Amino acid sequence: MYKPGGTIHDLLNGIVDHKYILPAIQREFVWGPEQICKLFDSLMQGYPFGTFLFWKIEPEQQAQYQFYDFVQHFHQRDRYHCELIEALPQKALTAVLDGQQRMTALNIGLRGSYAWRIAGKWRTNDAAFPIRHLHLDLLGKPDPESGSQYRFEFLTGDQLAKATPDQCWFKVSRVVSESHDELVDELDHIADGERRKTARGVLRHLLKTIHDREVVSYYEETNQDLERVLNIFIRMNSGGTALSYSDLLLSIAVAQWSKLDARQEIHDLVDEMNAEGDGFAYSKDLVLKAGLMLADIGSVGFKVENFNKANMAKLEDQWQVIRTSLMLAVRLLASFGFNGQNLRADSAILPIAYYLHMRALGEGYLSRSEFAVDREAVRKWLVRSLLKASGIWGSGLDTLLTDLREVLKTKASSGFPVADLEGAMSKRGKSLTFSEDEIDELCDLPYGHKSTFALLSVLFPGFDFSQHFHVDHIFPKGRFTKAKLIKAGFDSNLVDELTEQCNQLPNLQLLVGSINNEKRQKMPLEWYAVQWPDEMARRQYLDNQAIPNLPADLLGFPEFYKQRRATLKARITAALQ
Repeated sequence: MYKPGGTIHDLLNGIVDHKYILPAIQREFVWGPEQICKLFDSLMQGYPFGTFLFWKIEPEQQAQYQFYDFVQHFHQRDRYHCELIEALPQKALTAVLDGQQRMTALNIGLRGSYAWRIAGKWRTNDAAFPIRHLHLDLLGKPDPESGSQYRFEFLTGDQLAKATPDQCWFKVSRVVSESHDELVDELDHIADGERRKTARGVLRHLLKTIHDREVVSYYEETNQDLERVLNIFIRMNSGGTALSYSDLLLSIAVAQWSKLDARQEIHDLVDEMNAEGDGFAYSKDLVLKAGLMLADIGSVGFKVENFNKANMAKLEDQWQVIRTSLMLAVRLLASFGFNGQNLRADSAILPIAYYLHMRALGEGYLSRSEFAVDREAVRKWLVRSLLKASGIWGSGLDTLLTDLREVLKTKASSGFPVADLEGAMSKRGKSLTFSEDEIDELCDLPYGHKSTFALLSVLFPGFDFSQHFHVDHIFPKGRFTKAKLIKAGFDSNLVDELTEQCNQLPNLQLLVGSINNEKRQKMPLEWYAVQWPDEMARRQYLDNQAIPNLPADLLGFPEFYKQRRATLKARITAALQ
């Protein structure tokens, strides 16, 4: 039976008072800021809001479950999980089975904030995540292309300070905390009468949308049996893009684990993995698949038959050792210099984690000399798998992982079985043999490609990746503008080719980040002479970096590029065979 649920303001008050809560089977908030803005625009346009699915939980049943609060101040790095509610009011509560994303979007827009990472800034930099609040431009124009009638945006304080005279940004959260008449009167500062009338009209419409229009409706489930509720939840959320299979697995694990809080354990592990080294970007999907693989459950895939109670009990029993092995694998990849920006395929960690788990290898594996040869075998196998243009870790992943697990079970008792793993991969059409054409493609890898770091790391071994390394241009990119190239003496017809070559592998190297920051726009001949004053030491370093010559000026770049490409091609061929 569908019931009326009142206004958006009523719904928001229910969130504040913990009348509405989230059951542990719910996933995280996944909407981006654009989706929130679109929701508010749709509400202002009077579009249907959608029906919610609620589960009424009686007080005597509440102790059996765990419940979470709605996200209010979303931070992409530091605060993106729903928080556990420790103490609940002793009254019937309403758990949200369908509608969490919409309700959280309203909570963030009307009570909170949204902080996401600025592209190009490091995840470890706090300034990369400026706090933004939802604003409405009361003088904004409709956008026919997107269908938006009202201009909603999440803005920082700096962005507001740079607003142009034709804009009138209003902080949306003020409509639930301040006097409506005073808010409207505040617009008296707009001198132009017509513009003032427009702004007041839009603000009054926003107030009416939030406070007066009864747009909420819901269906309420009153049955207290969790199994029935879980079935309803899965049926409601398994269509379209609403839930992935990993979400369903997490839902069932939450319901069936008896000693540990599955949701908390998995989310904490994801956070710890992503905090290692320079930061990774692993997801709960990866962690859950690792759980299936390391616990030797089924065929590794997110299939219904793998989600039964016996398998979930097995996963819970082995969770702590699985957790330890995954963290060790992440630290190993970090020691190879990988992070979220240069690791091309997250799934590549899974066979490595299984190997560490199967052999019960501990922290000593990362540093003890007796494992040095084994670590290098793991690293080269990993890099080669990441460099294959055809993609090792894409389609057919579950079948491949199951095969690799079987190989590791029987062949890895004394070391990482590279040949056996490659044999199993070849049988699946995922050979690690590189053709001439593939090697030529690798010779031209561009700056910024996720494979570029991996290739440089295997071509020039011996780096201490406990330091942060950049992929660096040998000849500075800033020297390759059209004006500077023509001034240096190049024909204008060569500009596009030279600009492309500047960003390709023959002009790239690995350099410690702090040194790279000092290098800036210096020409390489000058910079290397300062960095390595001793000529013999400088020559040795340049030979190791496959830098055959350093011309005195930019006109020598084409020959430098040609010679280094040939040298790199020979090294790539030798390293990948």
